[in-house]
Amino acid sequence: MLISPDVMRILLLACLIGMAILAALFLRMRSLSIPAYLGWGLLIILVPLIGPFLVILLQPGTKCSTAV
Repeated sequence: MLISPDVMRILLLACLIGMAILAALFLRMRSLSIPAYLGWGLLIILVPLIGPFLVILLQPGTKCSTAV
């Protein structure tokens, strides 16, 4: 079964959105200032393929003990 290019694009977009959501959830567990949250959030959105990996890899801020 061959997958059409349209289906492949949709799957790629879904993966990129999924990675951005996972990185944003990870970022929520860190203790950062508002400008730092905005900066890292912009990295997640503006650099779609590598941005989420960088956020999780670099682990900005300190871990919150009260994060859910």
